[in-house]
Amino acid sequence: MILQGKNAIITGARRGIGRATVEAFASYGANVWACARKADPAFEMDMKAVADKYGVSVWPVYFDVTNETEMKTAVNSIRKLKISIDILVNVAGIADDSTSFQMTSLEKIKHVMAVNFFAVSLLTQYISRLMARQRFGSIINIASIAGLDGAPAQYEYAASKGAIISGTKNLARELASYNVRVNAVAPGMIATDMGNQIDEELKKNILSKVIMNRLGKPEEVADVIAFLASDLSRYMTGQIIRVDGGM
Repeated sequence: MILQGKNAIITGARRGIGRATVEAFASYGANVWACARKADPAFEMDMKAVADKYGVSVWPVYFDVTNETEMKTAVNSIRKLKISIDILVNVAGIADDSTSFQMTSLEKIKHVMAVNFFAVSLLTQYISRLMARQRFGSIINIASIAGLDGAPAQYEYAASKGAIISGTKNLARELASYNVRVNAVAPGMIATDMGNQIDEELKKNILSKVIMNRLGKPEEVADVIAFLASDLSRYMTGQIIRVDGGM
């Protein structure tokens, strides 16, 4: 129960790494604000089932990460509860099927940056202010091995994750005096809807370099996120942790 009694905000909670992180956090004793873009009865039922299974609270929260007004309203609704926000996990993100930088429109590049970097920056700004006032917190961003190593395609995705990596290191320095830690996880090829969007040839190319010779599972990333959120990693900040099966 490494997160017993902690309260966490997790974006992208509907599926993939975000959904796995909600369940992992609940299993380790955390209460969760599970953030998704739109209200959905199936999502509500799923989150209630997780809460009941582990005896914690899971509160669905809805906002489009690219809509500043919706995000601000959601943050205010959380803040008004006057419950400490111990953890923020920025999972929500997108990839696309582009394979050539020369044929990628500027609009597509802007959209990927808006979701993967600008939205993360804005939400982190709102929540880090609250954490600085309470003088504790842990922020975990989802980067990617593409942001560390580059990729043979998806210029805009790799660039957005590279920005997350640089931002994580910079923010860790800025917030250390407030006892707020900032780290990131850099997954490799994970069996999620997003991972399945990747061009098949690119996917084969990446997997050929994985020494464990398989895709990762969302829950394997979620457990690393939980470690970074917990006091087990209390002397770690500004770190980018690869979860890539060995590359």
